[in-house]
Amino acid sequence: MQDNHFNVILTGDLRDGIDLSAAISSLAAMFKTSEEKIQQTIAKAPVSVKSNVEAATAEKFKTAIEQCGFVCVIKAVSETVAATAPVSAPLPVPVNQDVLASASEIVESPASFKGLSYKIEGRPDYSFLTVQIPANQTLKVEASAMATMDTHLVMKTKLKGGFGRFLTGESLFLNEFTAERAAGEIGLAPGTPGDLFHQYLDGQTIFLQNSAFVAATMDVTLETKWQGMLKGFFSGESFFLIRCSGKGDLWFNSYGAIIEIDVEDDYVVDTSNIVAFTDGLEYNITRVGGYKSLFFSGEGFVCRFTGKGKVWIQTRSAQAFTSWAHFFRPV
Repeated sequence: MQDNHFNVILTGDLRDGIDLSAAISSLAAMFKTSEEKIQQTIAKAPVSVKSNVEAATAEKFKTAIEQCGFVCVIKAVSETVAATAPVSAPLPVPVNQDVLASASEIVESPASFKGLSYKIEGRPDYSFLTVQIPANQTLKVEASAMATMDTHLVMKTKLKGGFGRFLTGESLFLNEFTAERAAGEIGLAPGTPGDLFHQYLDGQTIFLQNSAFVAATMDVTLETKWQGMLKGFFSGESFFLIRCSGKGDLWFNSYGAIIEIDVEDDYVVDTSNIVAFTDGLEYNITRVGGYKSLFFSGEGFVCRFTGKGKVWIQTRSAQAFTSWAHFFRPV
């Protein structure tokens, strides 16, 4: 085994401010397994969940696991082997081969680790996205989202989406960053305080609300979709959605934290809390209660989803915040 290969170690510890049950649920959903199996694996931690992989692959596994809320470390293969040798001191990273085998079944899920290496920090309040762009590849980014980048990245600004994109509340322009001749790093900071979410599209389609788009790889197609006059008017949101399709990485942001919800039949979400949803879900805008509730309850219209798919919601509403802040404005 070579020194440039690594093992990914799940320590069993939680990141600051993370709820254990939520982290277990998130990890189970990511790896498409049961929460019971995750609990069994965590109980035997620290364990090696991926062995003898290159640095880039190890970093992908570490990033994905830490996004679920668990602490994960990367050890060189030589370090891990040394740790398992008979010594008088306690073993810093005991590798249980039985656990390693079961954990490998979890992390080998083919849908779990695709796309570019990236890291999200500061979530869920002020999320910051760092993406590693491979040599000679390009990342398209929402205008004004770039915060930091390597000096050899080349930026081009292109008109995207025409007048329909303008009506979504977004800029008419997208910036394309190319890592010429060598891999490069870019840091992105969305305009709103809140969370960031990554989704790898493999032929699926996701609709984003208003200004949720942050970045995507070049094979992801961005289009504006007309909601219709009735849906757009009564939702209180934009008349247009952003249709994201193709194959590649997609990042979108929210105001507040993002929660992913699996819709099996039907589900109701306040229109101002919708961030994104998958193709195949039908939706209609309806009011909550009668006309008295409509004008005096503070709730107004909701979006009723039907079908099977996913909906991503944000934990805060910009409209509700502005209504609250209005009371404190100087007169």
